[in-house]
Amino acid sequence: MKLRTSLATFLMMSVPVWAGDVALVVGNEDYANGRDLRAADEMLDAVAPLREAGFEVFSGADLSAEALEVYVSEVSAKADGSGRVVIALSGHFGHSAHGTWFLGADADGPDLATVGRQALPLSVVMEIAARAPGGAVVALGIEDAEFEFGGGVEAGVGLMDIPQGVTVITGPSDDVADFAKDTLSVTGQSIATALEAWPSLSGAGFMAPLVPFLPAGDGAAPVVAKPDPDAAQNALWKVTQDIGSREAYEAYLKRYPKGLYAEEARGEIARIDAQPELRAEAAEKALNLSRDTRREIQRALSLLDYDPKGIDGIFGRGSRAAIKKWQNVNGADATGFLTQPQIERLRAQADRRAQELEIEAEKRKLEMERKDRAYWDATGQNGDEAGLRAYLERYPDGVFAEIATQRLEPFEEARRAEAAEQDRAEWDAAEAAGTLEAYNNYVEANPEGAFVEQARAQIKELEFEADNADALEAAQRNEDRLGLTDTTRKLVEGRLESLGLKPGPVDGAFDDDTRRAIRRYQEARNLTRTGYLNQQTVVRLLADAVLR
Repeated sequence: MKLRTSLATFLMMSVPVWAGDVALVVGNEDYANGRDLRAADEMLDAVAPLREAGFEVFSGADLSAEALEVYVSEVSAKADGSGRVVIALSGHFGHSAHGTWFLGADADGPDLATVGRQALPLSVVMEIAARAPGGAVVALGIEDAEFEFGGGVEAGVGLMDIPQGVTVITGPSDDVADFAKDTLSVTGQSIATALEAWPSLSGAGFMAPLVPFLPAGDGAAPVVAKPDPDAAQNALWKVTQDIGSREAYEAYLKRYPKGLYAEEARGEIARIDAQPELRAEAAEKALNLSRDTRREIQRALSLLDYDPKGIDGIFGRGSRAAIKKWQNVNGADATGFLTQPQIERLRAQADRRAQELEIEAEKRKLEMERKDRAYWDATGQNGDEAGLRAYLERYPDGVFAEIATQRLEPFEEARRAEAAEQDRAEWDAAEAAGTLEAYNNYVEANPEGAFVEQARAQIKELEFEADNADALEAAQRNEDRLGLTDTTRKLVEGRLESLGLKPGPVDGAFDDDTRRAIRRYQEARNLTRTGYLNQQTVVRLLADAVLR
Protein backbone atom coordinates (compact mmCIF):
# COMPACT_ATOMS: atom_id res chain seq x y z
CA MET A 1 0.00 0.00 0.00
CA LYS A 2 2.49 2.61 -1.19
CA LEU A 3 0.83 5.94 -1.76
CA ARG A 4 2.42 8.93 -3.48
CA THR A 5 1.41 12.58 -3.43
CA SER A 6 -1.01 13.17 -6.28
CA LEU A 7 0.25 15.26 -9.17
CA ALA A 8 -3.13 15.57 -10.86
CA THR A 9 -3.34 19.32 -10.22
CA PHE A 10 0.00 19.83 -11.93
CA LEU A 11 -0.97 17.72 -14.93
CA MET A 12 -4.16 19.72 -15.46
CA MET A 13 -2.21 22.97 -15.75
CA SER A 14 -1.81 24.54 -19.16
CA VAL A 15 1.33 23.06 -20.73
CA PRO A 16 2.94 24.66 -23.77
CA VAL A 17 3.23 22.33 -26.75
CA TRP A 18 6.71 22.60 -28.19
CA ALA A 19 6.85 21.75 -31.84
CA GLY A 20 9.69 19.24 -31.54
CA ASP A 21 8.98 17.59 -28.17
CA VAL A 22 9.39 13.85 -28.77
CA ALA A 23 9.60 10.80 -26.52
CA LEU A 24 10.41 7.09 -26.84
CA VAL A 25 9.04 4.81 -24.09
CA VAL A 26 9.85 1.07 -24.14
CA GLY A 27 9.16 -1.63 -21.55
CA ASN A 28 10.73 -4.99 -22.44
CA GLU A 29 9.51 -7.45 -19.79
CA ASP A 30 9.01 -10.82 -21.53
CA TYR A 31 12.22 -12.17 -23.09
CA ALA A 32 12.12 -15.18 -25.43
CA ASN A 33 15.54 -16.50 -24.40
CA GLY A 34 16.15 -15.07 -20.93
CA ARG A 35 14.77 -14.36 -17.50
CA ASP A 36 11.53 -12.37 -17.64
CA LEU A 37 11.36 -9.16 -15.63
CA ARG A 38 8.84 -8.03 -13.03
CA ALA A 39 8.05 -4.34 -13.58
CA ALA A 40 9.61 -3.30 -16.90
CA ASP A 41 6.27 -2.75 -18.64
CA GLU A 42 5.25 -0.22 -15.97
CA MET A 43 7.37 2.26 -17.94
CA LEU A 44 4.47 2.50 -20.41
CA ASP A 45 2.42 4.24 -17.70
CA ALA A 46 4.42 7.37 -18.58
CA VAL A 47 2.99 7.51 -22.12
CA ALA A 48 -0.29 9.31 -21.30
CA PRO A 49 1.22 12.03 -19.04
CA LEU A 50 3.91 12.78 -21.61
CA ARG A 51 1.31 13.11 -24.36
CA GLU A 52 -0.75 15.44 -22.16
CA ALA A 53 2.40 17.49 -21.71
CA GLY A 54 2.64 17.91 -25.50
CA PHE A 55 5.15 15.21 -26.44
CA GLU A 56 4.80 13.10 -29.56
CA VAL A 57 5.30 9.68 -27.99
CA PHE A 58 6.52 6.49 -29.64
CA SER A 59 6.02 3.52 -27.34
CA GLY A 60 6.05 -0.26 -27.29
CA ALA A 61 6.37 -3.34 -25.09
CA ASP A 62 8.56 -6.42 -25.61
CA LEU A 63 10.13 -5.00 -28.77
CA SER A 64 12.58 -7.08 -30.78
CA ALA A 65 15.91 -5.62 -31.87
CA GLU A 66 14.47 -4.95 -35.33
CA ALA A 67 11.43 -3.18 -33.87
CA LEU A 68 13.68 -1.08 -31.62
CA GLU A 69 15.62 0.00 -34.67
CA VAL A 70 12.42 1.13 -36.40
CA TYR A 71 11.21 3.09 -33.35
CA VAL A 72 14.57 4.76 -32.81
CA SER A 73 14.73 5.74 -36.49
CA GLU A 74 11.32 7.43 -36.17
CA VAL A 75 12.34 9.28 -33.01
CA SER A 76 15.62 10.33 -34.61
CA ALA A 77 13.72 11.80 -37.57
CA LYS A 78 11.49 13.81 -35.21
CA ALA A 79 14.22 15.00 -32.82
CA ASP A 80 15.43 17.92 -34.90
CA GLY A 81 16.61 20.13 -32.00
CA SER A 82 13.49 22.29 -31.90
CA GLY A 83 12.14 20.73 -28.71
CA ARG A 84 12.82 18.36 -25.85
CA VAL A 85 13.69 14.66 -25.93
CA VAL A 86 12.70 11.94 -23.44
CA ILE A 87 13.94 8.37 -23.95
CA ALA A 88 12.75 5.93 -21.25
CA LEU A 89 13.88 2.30 -21.50
CA SER A 90 13.22 -0.55 -19.09
CA GLY A 91 14.49 -4.11 -19.54
CA HIS A 92 17.71 -6.10 -19.73
CA PHE A 93 20.96 -4.20 -20.36
CA GLY A 94 24.42 -5.49 -21.22
CA HIS A 95 27.76 -3.75 -21.31
CA SER A 96 31.41 -4.15 -22.21
CA ALA A 97 34.38 -1.94 -21.40
CA HIS A 98 33.41 0.43 -24.22
CA GLY A 99 29.64 0.31 -24.61
CA THR A 100 26.20 -0.40 -23.18
CA TRP A 101 23.24 -1.96 -25.01
CA PHE A 102 19.48 -2.24 -24.39
CA LEU A 103 18.46 -5.78 -25.36
CA GLY A 104 15.65 -6.58 -27.74
CA ALA A 105 13.06 -9.05 -26.42
CA ASP A 106 14.37 -11.65 -28.90
CA ALA A 107 18.03 -11.42 -27.80
CA ASP A 108 19.70 -14.83 -27.52
CA GLY A 109 23.06 -15.06 -25.71
CA PRO A 110 24.66 -12.06 -27.44
CA ASP A 111 28.43 -11.78 -27.32
CA LEU A 112 30.66 -8.85 -28.23
CA ALA A 113 30.46 -9.73 -31.93
CA THR A 114 26.67 -10.16 -32.12
CA VAL A 115 25.24 -7.82 -29.50
CA GLY A 116 24.98 -5.00 -32.02
CA ARG A 117 22.45 -7.03 -34.03
CA GLN A 118 20.38 -7.98 -30.96
CA ALA A 119 20.25 -4.73 -29.02
CA LEU A 120 20.04 -0.95 -29.16
CA PRO A 121 23.37 0.80 -28.46
CA LEU A 122 23.01 3.50 -25.82
CA SER A 123 25.56 5.52 -27.78
CA VAL A 124 22.81 6.03 -30.41
CA VAL A 125 20.35 7.06 -27.68
CA MET A 126 22.85 9.60 -26.34
CA GLU A 127 23.50 11.01 -29.80
CA ILE A 128 19.77 11.63 -30.34
CA ALA A 129 19.37 13.14 -26.85
CA ALA A 130 22.35 15.44 -27.45
CA ARG A 131 20.31 17.32 -30.06
CA ALA A 132 18.32 18.93 -27.20
CA PRO A 133 20.97 20.16 -24.74
CA GLY A 134 19.36 21.19 -21.45
CA GLY A 135 16.09 19.57 -22.52
CA ALA A 136 16.96 15.87 -22.85
CA VAL A 137 16.32 13.07 -20.35
CA VAL A 138 17.39 9.44 -20.72
CA ALA A 139 15.71 7.23 -18.07
CA LEU A 140 16.91 3.63 -17.65
CA GLY A 141 14.90 1.16 -15.54
CA ILE A 142 17.04 -1.73 -14.29
CA GLU A 143 16.09 -4.96 -12.48
CA ASP A 144 18.26 -7.45 -10.62
CA ALA A 145 17.65 -10.37 -13.00
CA GLU A 146 20.25 -12.46 -14.78
CA PHE A 147 20.62 -12.86 -18.53
CA GLU A 148 22.95 -15.24 -20.35
CA PHE A 149 25.55 -13.33 -22.38
CA GLY A 150 28.36 -14.54 -24.56
CA GLY A 151 32.01 -13.57 -24.32
CA GLY A 152 32.88 -9.91 -23.82
CA VAL A 153 29.44 -8.78 -22.57
CA GLU A 154 28.23 -8.58 -18.98
CA ALA A 155 24.82 -7.82 -17.49
CA GLY A 156 23.89 -4.29 -16.44
CA VAL A 157 24.65 -0.71 -17.42
CA GLY A 158 28.33 0.18 -17.76
CA LEU A 159 30.11 3.51 -17.90
CA MET A 160 28.37 5.91 -20.28
CA ASP A 161 29.70 8.86 -22.21
CA ILE A 162 26.96 11.41 -21.45
CA PRO A 163 26.85 14.36 -23.89
CA GLN A 164 26.75 17.89 -22.58
CA GLY A 165 23.23 18.98 -21.62
CA VAL A 166 21.79 15.43 -21.31
CA THR A 167 20.36 14.16 -18.01
CA VAL A 168 20.59 10.40 -17.31
CA ILE A 169 18.42 8.78 -14.61
CA THR A 170 18.95 5.18 -13.52
CA GLY A 171 17.35 2.98 -10.88
CA PRO A 172 14.85 0.16 -10.23
CA SER A 173 12.35 -0.32 -13.04
CA ASP A 174 9.24 0.46 -10.99
CA ASP A 175 10.71 3.62 -9.45
CA VAL A 176 12.05 4.93 -12.77
CA ALA A 177 8.61 4.25 -14.29
CA ASP A 178 6.88 6.18 -11.49
CA PHE A 179 9.35 9.05 -11.87
CA ALA A 180 8.79 9.21 -15.63
CA LYS A 181 5.01 9.08 -15.15
CA ASP A 182 4.64 11.47 -12.22
CA THR A 183 7.52 13.92 -12.55
CA LEU A 184 8.75 14.50 -16.11
CA SER A 185 5.48 16.15 -17.16
CA VAL A 186 5.36 18.58 -14.20
CA THR A 187 5.98 22.19 -15.23
CA GLY A 188 8.34 24.60 -13.48
CA GLN A 189 10.40 21.85 -11.82
CA SER A 190 14.02 20.88 -12.43
CA ILE A 191 15.08 17.26 -12.69
CA ALA A 192 17.76 17.79 -10.03
CA THR A 193 15.19 19.09 -7.54
CA ALA A 194 12.70 16.35 -8.35
CA LEU A 195 15.30 13.62 -7.77
CA GLU A 196 15.78 14.74 -4.17
CA ALA A 197 12.50 12.98 -3.33
CA TRP A 198 13.66 9.73 -4.95
CA PRO A 199 16.58 8.24 -2.98
CA SER A 200 16.41 5.02 -5.03
CA LEU A 201 17.25 6.88 -8.27
CA SER A 202 20.57 8.25 -9.46
CA GLY A 203 21.04 11.26 -11.70
CA ALA A 204 24.07 12.05 -13.87
CA GLY A 205 25.03 14.50 -16.58
CA PHE A 206 23.14 17.80 -16.80
CA MET A 207 21.82 18.46 -13.27
CA ALA A 208 20.91 22.16 -12.97
CA PRO A 209 18.63 22.72 -9.92
CA LEU A 210 17.34 26.10 -11.17
CA VAL A 211 16.51 25.03 -14.73
CA PRO A 212 13.05 23.43 -15.06
CA PHE A 213 12.67 20.61 -17.56
CA LEU A 214 9.25 21.95 -18.61
CA PRO A 215 8.89 25.72 -18.04
CA ALA A 216 5.78 27.24 -16.50
CA GLY A 217 2.82 27.87 -18.81
CA ASP A 218 4.12 31.11 -20.24
CA GLY A 219 7.58 29.68 -20.90
CA ALA A 220 9.19 32.01 -18.37
CA ALA A 221 11.60 30.89 -15.73
CA PRO A 222 9.90 29.55 -12.59
CA VAL A 223 9.33 31.98 -9.73
CA VAL A 224 11.14 31.01 -6.53
CA ALA A 225 8.42 30.14 -4.03
CA LYS A 226 8.24 31.64 -0.57
CA PRO A 227 9.13 29.32 2.32
CA ASP A 228 6.24 26.99 3.08
CA PRO A 229 5.35 27.04 6.83
CA ASP A 230 3.80 23.59 6.45
CA ALA A 231 6.77 22.08 4.62
CA ALA A 232 7.87 19.90 7.54
CA GLN A 233 4.33 18.61 8.11
CA ASN A 234 3.84 17.93 4.40
CA ALA A 235 7.12 16.03 4.26
CA LEU A 236 6.19 13.93 7.28
CA TRP A 237 2.77 13.19 5.80
CA LYS A 238 4.34 12.02 2.54
CA VAL A 239 6.63 9.66 4.46
CA THR A 240 3.64 8.49 6.52
CA GLN A 241 1.72 7.67 3.33
CA ASP A 242 4.71 5.87 1.84
CA ILE A 243 4.98 3.66 4.95
CA GLY A 244 1.21 3.24 5.18
CA SER A 245 1.19 1.40 8.54
CA ARG A 246 -0.99 2.01 11.58
CA GLU A 247 2.11 2.93 13.56
CA ALA A 248 3.10 5.54 10.96
CA TYR A 249 -0.31 7.23 11.09
CA GLU A 250 -0.22 7.19 14.90
CA ALA A 251 3.24 8.80 14.83
CA TYR A 252 1.92 11.57 12.56
CA LEU A 253 -1.03 12.21 14.91
CA LYS A 254 1.23 12.25 17.94
CA ARG A 255 3.24 15.06 16.39
CA TYR A 256 0.34 16.88 14.70
CA PRO A 257 -2.87 15.96 16.60
CA LYS A 258 -4.69 18.85 14.91
CA GLY A 259 -2.63 18.82 11.72
CA LEU A 260 -3.66 19.33 8.13
CA TYR A 261 -4.06 15.59 7.61
CA ALA A 262 -5.26 14.54 11.07
CA GLU A 263 -8.72 13.46 9.93
CA GLU A 264 -7.29 11.57 6.99
CA ALA A 265 -4.82 9.83 9.31
CA ARG A 266 -7.59 8.78 11.70
CA GLY A 267 -9.59 7.50 8.74
CA GLU A 268 -6.67 5.39 7.58
CA ILE A 269 -6.25 3.95 11.08
CA ALA A 270 -9.95 3.04 11.18
CA ARG A 271 -9.71 1.44 7.75
CA ILE A 272 -6.68 -0.65 8.77
CA ASP A 273 -8.38 -1.72 12.01
CA ALA A 274 -11.43 -2.83 10.08
CA GLN A 275 -9.39 -5.12 7.82
CA PRO A 276 -7.07 -7.62 9.56
CA GLU A 277 -5.21 -8.33 6.33
CA LEU A 278 -4.29 -4.66 6.02
CA ARG A 279 -2.81 -4.74 9.52
CA ALA A 280 -0.92 -7.89 8.67
CA GLU A 281 0.32 -6.39 5.40
CA ALA A 282 1.50 -3.24 7.15
CA ALA A 283 3.22 -5.30 9.88
CA GLU A 284 5.10 -7.39 7.32
CA LYS A 285 6.03 -4.28 5.36
CA ALA A 286 7.53 -2.79 8.52
CA LEU A 287 9.89 -5.79 8.71
CA ASN A 288 11.54 -4.48 5.53
CA LEU A 289 12.34 -8.00 4.33
CA SER A 290 15.24 -8.16 1.89
CA ARG A 291 15.05 -10.00 -1.44
CA ASP A 292 17.35 -12.72 -0.07
CA THR A 293 15.17 -13.17 3.04
CA ARG A 294 12.10 -13.56 0.85
CA ARG A 295 13.91 -16.19 -1.23
CA GLU A 296 14.83 -18.02 1.97
CA ILE A 297 11.18 -17.97 3.05
CA GLN A 298 10.09 -19.32 -0.34
CA ARG A 299 12.66 -22.13 -0.12
CA ALA A 300 11.46 -23.00 3.38
CA LEU A 301 7.83 -23.11 2.19
CA SER A 302 8.78 -25.31 -0.75
CA LEU A 303 10.77 -27.65 1.49
CA LEU A 304 7.65 -28.04 3.65
CA ASP A 305 5.55 -28.83 0.53
CA TYR A 306 3.82 -25.43 0.33
CA ASP A 307 4.57 -24.50 -3.29
CA PRO A 308 5.24 -20.71 -3.66
CA LYS A 309 5.31 -21.03 -7.48
CA GLY A 310 8.89 -19.85 -7.75
CA ILE A 311 11.89 -18.84 -5.65
CA ASP A 312 12.57 -15.33 -6.89
CA GLY A 313 12.27 -13.14 -3.78
CA ILE A 314 8.96 -11.69 -5.02
CA PHE A 315 5.85 -12.45 -2.98
CA GLY A 316 3.18 -12.85 -5.65
CA ARG A 317 -0.06 -14.82 -5.59
CA GLY A 318 1.72 -18.17 -5.35
CA SER A 319 3.79 -17.12 -2.34
CA ARG A 320 0.82 -15.53 -0.56
CA ALA A 321 -1.29 -18.66 -1.12
CA ALA A 322 1.53 -20.87 0.22
CA ILE A 323 1.90 -18.64 3.30
CA LYS A 324 -1.86 -18.83 3.95
CA LYS A 325 -1.80 -22.63 3.76
CA TRP A 326 1.14 -22.76 6.17
CA GLN A 327 -0.60 -20.33 8.56
CA ASN A 328 -3.80 -22.41 8.47
CA VAL A 329 -1.94 -25.59 9.36
CA ASN A 330 -0.03 -23.83 12.14
CA GLY A 331 -3.04 -22.24 13.82
CA ALA A 332 -2.31 -18.65 12.77
CA ASP A 333 -4.62 -16.13 11.10
CA ALA A 334 -4.43 -16.96 7.40
CA THR A 335 -3.65 -13.46 6.13
CA GLY A 336 -0.89 -14.39 3.70
CA PHE A 337 1.46 -11.95 5.45
CA LEU A 338 4.15 -13.02 7.90
CA THR A 339 5.23 -11.79 11.32
CA GLN A 340 8.78 -12.11 12.61
CA PRO A 341 7.85 -14.96 15.03
CA GLN A 342 6.18 -16.79 12.15
CA ILE A 343 9.29 -16.41 9.99
CA GLU A 344 11.44 -17.85 12.76
CA ARG A 345 9.00 -20.73 13.25
CA LEU A 346 8.97 -21.41 9.51
CA ARG A 347 12.77 -21.51 9.43
CA ALA A 348 12.90 -23.92 12.36
CA GLN A 349 10.36 -26.22 10.74
CA ALA A 350 12.26 -26.15 7.44
CA ASP A 351 15.53 -26.98 9.22
CA ARG A 352 13.91 -29.96 10.93
CA ARG A 353 12.29 -31.11 7.71
CA ALA A 354 15.59 -30.86 5.83
CA GLN A 355 17.22 -33.09 8.44
CA GLU A 356 14.32 -35.55 8.35
CA LEU A 357 14.44 -35.75 4.57
CA GLU A 358 18.17 -36.44 4.61
CA ILE A 359 17.70 -39.20 7.18
CA GLU A 360 14.92 -40.73 5.08
CA ALA A 361 17.05 -40.41 1.96
CA GLU A 362 20.02 -42.06 3.65
CA LYS A 363 17.87 -45.01 4.74
CA ARG A 364 16.44 -45.35 1.24
CA LYS A 365 19.91 -45.09 -0.28
CA LEU A 366 21.32 -47.81 2.00
CA GLU A 367 18.41 -50.14 1.16
CA MET A 368 18.83 -49.47 -2.56
CA GLU A 369 22.58 -50.07 -2.33
CA ARG A 370 21.97 -53.32 -0.45
CA LYS A 371 19.74 -54.59 -3.27
CA ASP A 372 22.15 -53.17 -5.84
CA ARG A 373 25.14 -54.99 -4.31
CA ALA A 374 23.19 -58.21 -3.95
CA TYR A 375 22.27 -58.17 -7.63
CA TRP A 376 25.84 -57.27 -8.56
CA ASP A 377 27.12 -60.25 -6.59
CA ALA A 378 24.65 -62.47 -8.44
CA THR A 379 25.37 -61.12 -11.92
CA GLY A 380 28.20 -58.73 -12.74
CA GLN A 381 30.63 -59.77 -10.00
CA ASN A 382 31.69 -62.87 -11.96
CA GLY A 383 32.67 -60.68 -14.90
CA ASP A 384 30.87 -62.57 -17.68
CA GLU A 385 29.19 -60.53 -20.39
CA ALA A 386 25.65 -61.77 -19.79
CA GLY A 387 25.87 -60.95 -16.07
CA LEU A 388 27.31 -57.49 -16.69
CA ARG A 389 24.59 -56.66 -19.18
CA ALA A 390 21.90 -58.00 -16.85
CA TYR A 391 23.23 -55.75 -14.08
CA LEU A 392 23.28 -52.63 -16.30
CA GLU A 393 19.78 -53.35 -17.57
CA ARG A 394 18.40 -53.33 -14.03
CA TYR A 395 20.72 -50.70 -12.55
CA PRO A 396 21.85 -48.35 -15.38
CA ASP A 397 22.85 -45.76 -12.75
CA GLY A 398 23.82 -48.27 -10.08
CA VAL A 399 26.76 -48.35 -7.72
CA PHE A 400 28.75 -50.54 -10.09
CA ALA A 401 27.49 -49.05 -13.38
CA GLU A 402 30.84 -47.52 -14.31
CA ILE A 403 32.71 -50.72 -13.44
CA ALA A 404 30.27 -52.85 -15.44
CA THR A 405 30.61 -50.53 -18.44
CA GLN A 406 34.41 -50.72 -18.28
CA ARG A 407 34.38 -54.53 -17.95
CA LEU A 408 32.21 -54.85 -21.05
CA GLU A 409 34.76 -53.03 -23.21
CA PRO A 410 37.10 -56.05 -23.64
CA PHE A 411 34.15 -58.17 -24.78
CA GLU A 412 33.32 -55.65 -27.46
CA GLU A 413 36.96 -55.37 -28.51
CA ALA A 414 37.29 -59.14 -28.70
CA ARG A 415 34.04 -59.40 -30.64
CA ARG A 416 35.25 -56.71 -33.00
CA ALA A 417 38.45 -58.59 -33.62
CA GLU A 418 36.55 -61.80 -34.36
CA ALA A 419 33.72 -60.24 -36.34
CA ALA A 420 33.57 -60.51 -40.06
CA GLU A 421 34.58 -57.42 -41.99
CA GLN A 422 31.02 -56.90 -43.30
CA ASP A 423 29.57 -57.28 -39.79
CA ARG A 424 32.01 -54.71 -38.39
CA ALA A 425 31.27 -52.29 -41.20
CA GLU A 426 27.52 -52.52 -40.68
CA TRP A 427 27.91 -52.12 -36.92
CA ASP A 428 30.18 -49.09 -37.38
CA ALA A 429 27.57 -47.56 -39.67
CA ALA A 430 24.79 -48.21 -37.15
CA GLU A 431 26.84 -46.64 -34.33
CA ALA A 432 27.71 -43.64 -36.51
CA ALA A 433 24.01 -43.05 -37.27
CA GLY A 434 23.00 -43.73 -33.66
CA THR A 435 19.30 -43.96 -34.56
CA LEU A 436 16.63 -46.50 -33.65
CA GLU A 437 16.17 -47.33 -37.32
CA ALA A 438 19.91 -47.92 -37.82
CA TYR A 439 20.19 -50.32 -34.88
CA ASN A 440 17.03 -52.20 -35.93
CA ASN A 441 18.40 -52.53 -39.45
CA TYR A 442 21.64 -53.98 -38.06
CA VAL A 443 19.78 -56.59 -35.95
CA GLU A 444 17.54 -57.51 -38.88
CA ALA A 445 20.51 -57.91 -41.23
CA ASN A 446 22.74 -59.62 -38.64
CA PRO A 447 20.57 -61.66 -36.24
CA GLU A 448 23.66 -63.64 -35.24
CA GLY A 449 26.02 -60.70 -35.55
CA ALA A 450 28.88 -60.06 -33.18
CA PHE A 451 27.33 -56.82 -31.95
CA VAL A 452 23.70 -57.82 -31.76
CA GLU A 453 23.58 -57.59 -27.96
CA GLN A 454 24.97 -54.06 -28.00
CA ALA A 455 22.47 -53.16 -30.73
CA ARG A 456 19.54 -54.50 -28.71
CA ALA A 457 20.73 -52.57 -25.65
CA GLN A 458 20.87 -49.38 -27.72
CA ILE A 459 17.40 -50.11 -29.18
CA LYS A 460 15.98 -50.53 -25.69
CA GLU A 461 17.52 -47.25 -24.53
CA LEU A 462 16.37 -45.31 -27.59
CA GLU A 463 12.86 -46.74 -27.33
CA PHE A 464 12.72 -45.61 -23.71
CA GLU A 465 13.86 -42.12 -24.71
CA ALA A 466 11.28 -42.01 -27.51
CA ASP A 467 8.46 -43.22 -25.25
CA ASN A 468 9.38 -40.63 -22.65
CA ALA A 469 10.51 -37.85 -24.98
CA ASP A 470 7.75 -35.44 -23.98
CA ALA A 471 8.42 -35.96 -20.27
CA LEU A 472 12.18 -35.52 -20.69
CA GLU A 473 11.74 -32.41 -22.85
CA ALA A 474 9.36 -30.97 -20.25
CA ALA A 475 11.93 -31.74 -17.52
CA GLN A 476 14.63 -29.96 -19.51
CA ARG A 477 12.37 -26.93 -20.06
CA ASN A 478 11.62 -26.81 -16.34
CA GLU A 479 15.34 -26.80 -15.59
CA ASP A 480 15.95 -24.06 -18.16
CA ARG A 481 13.21 -21.91 -16.58
CA LEU A 482 15.06 -22.02 -13.25
CA GLY A 483 17.68 -19.72 -14.77
CA LEU A 484 20.52 -21.43 -12.90
CA THR A 485 23.72 -19.42 -12.74
CA ASP A 486 27.15 -20.94 -13.20
CA THR A 487 27.71 -20.55 -9.45
CA THR A 488 24.50 -22.43 -8.62
CA ARG A 489 25.42 -25.22 -11.05
CA LYS A 490 28.78 -25.62 -9.34
CA LEU A 491 27.05 -25.70 -5.94
CA VAL A 492 24.81 -28.49 -7.24
CA GLU A 493 27.77 -30.48 -8.56
CA GLY A 494 29.70 -29.92 -5.33
CA ARG A 495 26.75 -31.17 -3.30
CA LEU A 496 26.39 -34.26 -5.53
CA GLU A 497 30.11 -34.93 -5.17
CA SER A 498 29.97 -34.61 -1.37
CA LEU A 499 27.20 -37.24 -1.40
CA GLY A 500 29.41 -39.64 -3.33
CA LEU A 501 27.23 -39.58 -6.46
CA LYS A 502 30.12 -39.03 -8.94
CA PRO A 503 28.94 -36.00 -10.96
CA GLY A 504 32.29 -35.54 -12.73
CA PRO A 505 34.23 -32.25 -12.66
CA VAL A 506 32.74 -29.43 -10.58
CA ASP A 507 32.77 -26.95 -13.46
CA GLY A 508 29.15 -25.85 -13.89
CA ALA A 509 28.73 -27.93 -17.07
CA PHE A 510 26.07 -30.63 -16.73
CA ASP A 511 27.41 -33.59 -18.73
CA ASP A 512 26.34 -37.26 -18.80
CA ASP A 513 28.07 -37.90 -15.46
CA THR A 514 26.18 -35.01 -13.87
CA ARG A 515 22.85 -36.23 -15.24
CA ARG A 516 23.52 -39.72 -13.90
CA ALA A 517 24.40 -38.26 -10.48
CA ILE A 518 21.17 -36.22 -10.47
CA ARG A 519 19.16 -39.34 -11.35
CA ARG A 520 20.84 -41.21 -8.50
CA TYR A 521 20.01 -38.38 -6.11
CA GLN A 522 16.38 -38.23 -7.27
CA GLU A 523 15.91 -41.98 -7.02
CA ALA A 524 17.34 -42.12 -3.48
CA ARG A 525 14.90 -39.40 -2.39
CA ASN A 526 11.87 -40.78 -4.18
CA LEU A 527 11.77 -37.77 -6.52
CA THR A 528 10.79 -38.02 -10.19
CA ARG A 529 13.86 -39.54 -11.84
CA THR A 530 14.69 -37.49 -14.94
CA GLY A 531 18.29 -36.35 -14.54
CA TYR A 532 17.10 -32.73 -14.80
CA LEU A 533 16.65 -30.26 -11.97
CA ASN A 534 13.35 -28.78 -10.93
CA GLN A 535 12.46 -26.48 -8.05
CA GLN A 536 11.80 -29.39 -5.68
CA THR A 537 15.10 -31.13 -6.45
CA VAL A 538 17.13 -27.91 -6.10
CA VAL A 539 15.46 -27.06 -2.78
CA ARG A 540 16.19 -30.54 -1.43
CA LEU A 541 19.71 -30.65 -2.85
CA LEU A 542 20.81 -27.27 -1.53
CA ALA A 543 18.74 -27.27 1.66
CA ASP A 544 21.81 -27.40 3.89
CA ALA A 545 23.38 -24.48 2.08
CA VAL A 546 20.37 -22.16 1.99
CA LEU A 547 18.64 -22.88 5.31
CA ARG A 548 21.63 -22.57 7.64
